[in-house]
Amino acid sequence: MIRTVLFLWLVMGMCSAVNAQKKFTINGYVRDSASGETLIGANITVGGESRGVATNNFGFYSLTLDSGHYSLLCSFVGYQRRQIELALDKNTELNIDLTSYSSLINNVTVTASRRESNVKTAQMGKIELNINTVKALPAIFGETDILKTLQLMPGVRNAGEGNSGFYVRGGGPDQNLIMLDDAVVYNTGHLFGFFSVFNSDAIKSLSLIKGGMPAQYGGRLASVIDIAMKEGNLNKTEVDAGIGLIASRLSIQGPIKKQKSSFMISARRTYIDLLISPFITKSSSFHGSGYYFYDLNAKVNFKISEKDRLYISGYLGQDVFRYNNTKRSFSLKIPWGNSTATVRWNHVFNRKMFANLTAVYNDYKFDFTGSQNDFNIGLSSGIRDINAKVDFDYYPVPAHKLKFGGQTTFHTFLPSVASGSQDTTNFSPNNAVKKYANEIALYIQDDWEITHKLQLNAGLRYSRFIQVGKYTQYKKDADGNKLDSTFYGWGDVVKAYGGFEPRATLRYAINDESSVKLGITRNLQYIHLVTNAGTTLPTDIWVPSTVRVKPQIGWQYAAGYFRNFKNNMFETSLEVYYKDMGNQIEYREGYTQNISDVEEDFVFGKGWAYGAEIFVNKVKGRFTGWVGYTLSWTWRKFTQLNDGNKFPSKYDRRHDLSVVAMYQLSKKWKLSSIFVFGTGNATSLPERFYFVDGVLTQEFGKINAYRVQPYHRLDLSATYTPVQKKKRKYTGSWVFSLYNAYSRLNPYFYFYDQEGGATEGTLKVTPKKVALFPIIPSVTWNVKF
Repeated sequence: MIRTVLFLWLVMGMCSAVNAQKKFTINGYVRDSASGETLIGANITVGGESRGVATNNFGFYSLTLDSGHYSLLCSFVGYQRRQIELALDKNTELNIDLTSYSSLINNVTVTASRRESNVKTAQMGKIELNINTVKALPAIFGETDILKTLQLMPGVRNAGEGNSGFYVRGGGPDQNLIMLDDAVVYNTGHLFGFFSVFNSDAIKSLSLIKGGMPAQYGGRLASVIDIAMKEGNLNKTEVDAGIGLIASRLSIQGPIKKQKSSFMISARRTYIDLLISPFITKSSSFHGSGYYFYDLNAKVNFKISEKDRLYISGYLGQDVFRYNNTKRSFSLKIPWGNSTATVRWNHVFNRKMFANLTAVYNDYKFDFTGSQNDFNIGLSSGIRDINAKVDFDYYPVPAHKLKFGGQTTFHTFLPSVASGSQDTTNFSPNNAVKKYANEIALYIQDDWEITHKLQLNAGLRYSRFIQVGKYTQYKKDADGNKLDSTFYGWGDVVKAYGGFEPRATLRYAINDESSVKLGITRNLQYIHLVTNAGTTLPTDIWVPSTVRVKPQIGWQYAAGYFRNFKNNMFETSLEVYYKDMGNQIEYREGYTQNISDVEEDFVFGKGWAYGAEIFVNKVKGRFTGWVGYTLSWTWRKFTQLNDGNKFPSKYDRRHDLSVVAMYQLSKKWKLSSIFVFGTGNATSLPERFYFVDGVLTQEFGKINAYRVQPYHRLDLSATYTPVQKKKRKYTGSWVFSLYNAYSRLNPYFYFYDQEGGATEGTLKVTPKKVALFPIIPSVTWNVKF
């Protein structure tokens, strides 16, 4: 089937070349002139025409044109545009170096390249973040966070106060595919989710796709976040460092051999444990308590030849939380973290064919150990992947850009393992329900410029998920007692799922400044994150599709109007969407931790979401920033929950508003601010209290029938960059910020406080709000050598 579709697409592409005059191909890389790093998504267009191409994820491009004289225009956000005159009478290799505005600026006017991709391309719902913009925004405790910046975009809502988890268009946190150099990151939070694991000093680019997911991505229903690490400066050694209130960072990059190979290494660590340790003496009952997290990013790249490049990258991050109370003979330790490794080989087969072969290893682990007196307990879970994939970019004719490939992943799941001991008795039940699965996918997509006004991005993906042994399946009675079992040996097929996932987006250009887009996407998701909480805490459990657990199915329909104003100074868009989601998972009512197979406590239902998103972005001038507003509804319906009636999902938020403003006051000072407002989260609250055997018991009402208070917050920051002296070999800057400037006490959670006594008839139960962060000032010093 895939071969047939590929053949038809190729024939369709070649037909447009029949009877054309002699053609030649221009190909090469677009690079940063200072560092030599390739630029992802740079645009190369033919002057005065709509024809053009964007560089791929490795900065490569290919453009085939009739023989003749051309004026090529190369542009990239934050870089000076470059115009190249070219007499095309033969195939030409052309590497283009662009100069960033940061190295050119000699006045206070901030400029940007001509931005037309939001209007010109067929892609919908794509957001690309500039890392310099991320660093300029206010941040809690001075720690810049790319995921929190994404939460300021329409259609993306945060998971709660200070949390790095997020929900996209009504989808859960597990429905976001988050990749770092093609390695899936399963847990994105440090400090129980307050910070993300992504160190902005190590990040080269970031893009979010929340509508019309291209066929090259799969396995999730809601969105894709594709993050690329820096490759390292090919020309000179650079050192970046930063000292904040709770963490410090250090990054080093430079050439191994100039113009041939380079490296990048970046580390970050908190020192909360070091700051509090002087206050916890050895005589203290809390001696040994503390918390810290660290990140380590590393990457090397080698230019083996003009046609071959090798990239090796990795990430290691961990949180460690310890708590001791010697008075109560109680202690606990909670470490969790991610590790990834990626090896990628690029090969240019010819001027029109680019290939990338990738091998990935990623591992996520969570452990909990606790003890009191002579009782000990342990709990662990995790997921590990080994992945291989190949991707091809093929540029047959100017009107078509084909991308096709395939991948295979071997998953190992450890959903939940409990153990314990007391005195000489060991509690080690046979509950290590390890599960294994193979996931494969093939895809093809075509970016086809049908006419000057009409462009189609169409793709087809086929995926298959196979649960394999070693595994024992039990047959149980109504009380959960095991009656019989079936054993599957290594590699034996336990259960298989699969299907086609078509995707298509269509753009109609009304004129050079405005366009209308339509999109439809079908996605299958085979792995699931199941939680009792509303955030992506590390105790959440990843589980695969099995005999009992079916894959999630999602259809998304979207339409949008895109318009730029004043020579692309303002980008505006209005998008509407509807999502239909099947095989959604929740825990059953009254769930408590199950030491056997956790999937026995799942219930299954459906969900749907719909809404509208408005985005206004000013990208030129001293004053820049954006306004994003979302009006949305998100519903769930489960036969075994809420009496079978629909209820608002915990991801439901009716109104969501973000206002971001940045102002270049002078050469030395840059000001920025963020204001956010959101409807309060849906929650379930007790409606009745009564006594059972003298114990106060609460009875909850309908699921998510109540709303907490609306959330709103104002953040402010100022960046001071002294004028660099000519003889000085380093530059520094100070970032002063206020998080929650007017100290709004936004609710983090509620609890019920008891006063008086029942026997005296004076018992009073009142709800109490717990707010996490009042106003928080912070200062960070950044330096670059």
